[in-house]
Amino acid sequence: MGNALSGYQHEIAAHGYAATIASIGASLRSLTYEGRDLVVPFEADEVRPAYRGVTLAPWPNRVVDGRYHFGGVEQQLPLTEPARGHALHGLAAWLDFEPVLRESARVVLAATIEAQTGYPHRILVEVEFRLDESGLHTNVTATNTGPDAAPFGTGPHPYLVAGAGSVDDWALELPAEVVLEVTPDRLVPTGATPVAEARDGDSFDYRMPRRIGSTEIDHAFTGLAFGEDGLVRARLTDTDGRGVGMSWAADCPWVQIHTADGSGRSGLAVEPMTCPPDAFNSGTDLIVLEPGAAASAGWTIFAI
Repeated sequence: MGNALSGYQHEIAAHGYAATIASIGASLRSLTYEGRDLVVPFEADEVRPAYRGVTLAPWPNRVVDGRYHFGGVEQQLPLTEPARGHALHGLAAWLDFEPVLRESARVVLAATIEAQTGYPHRILVEVEFRLDESGLHTNVTATNTGPDAAPFGTGPHPYLVAGAGSVDDWALELPAEVVLEVTPDRLVPTGATPVAEARDGDSFDYRMPRRIGSTEIDHAFTGLAFGEDGLVRARLTDTDGRGVGMSWAADCPWVQIHTADGSGRSGLAVEPMTCPPDAFNSGTDLIVLEPGAAASAGWTIFAI
């Protein structure tokens, strides 16, 4: 279905998992395990809502005021989050990604972010989606095909679903020691704090699984506990212990958690990131791609 509003639909399946990837934004439109939703889906013939399932590049999260300096030059990005006055979630969200490879359980899509006002760099972005018995594996590879060094970051934007009900009903396990606190109005980062000490009267400490309840979260976490296999795992479960998990390696030392308060709390956004919000200004964990250089990051969504 190439003429759907969300683009061409790429369907893959294996080992009880089935996924549909829409070509606009290389977006994970649906993911199920034995017929059970693992992410909040959207329809093929609708404009993708709220960055649901999109691939974030060349930055995840926000560039505050859309303004940053790089290579001694001040840049001004379009403000794509006008209510808060920021540049949100990169430049790849509305690109139509073309297939490079298509198999029954694997698809690779590619698009080029062309040099433009505010980001005068050319980046080839390739996104691999692959299913096996352990879930849906996604890997993003960015290559600088332009003549100058370029700042870069990436991440996904799935809204995970544990089962019936809403975010309020589910328990989250997130082995993170540190939360990046933000201003309440514009979500501008103000500093990193141990999770057990952040925000009076409420806690961001999910190192042991606990019910989310009415807690509102739209924050980045770090200080992640990577296991012996090199992976960190976030788990979202219902009262029966079923649900969905996400794992990733140290190429994503940050993760954004968002309780989707503006869209009914129907899913929990879990967004592993190579860098924190506003990394174009702070420089924290920012990838700098030299001409011809490439960088990759990946993550896996699995059923519990």
